[in-house]
Amino acid sequence: MRLVALSDIADMLGGVSRTRATEITNRATFPAPIDTVASGKVRVWDRAAVEAWIREYRPHQARGADQDES
Repeated sequence: MRLVALSDIADMLGGVSRTRATEITNRATFPAPIDTVASGKVRVWDRAAVEAWIREYRPHQARGADQDES
């Protein structure tokens, strides 16, 4: 399983700000984070779930959603 954090999601959404990415990740339709790290301050998501959400809800904003990054 590959994980992404908020800054990764911002990039995947076409380079939106972290503030905007936070607003989007707080939506009821967005996948729930799978865990938190750094004393519960940093949320992480399953990359595949985020990619699927972007394809369904924001295909016009996708950037790097289907790229295989190491």
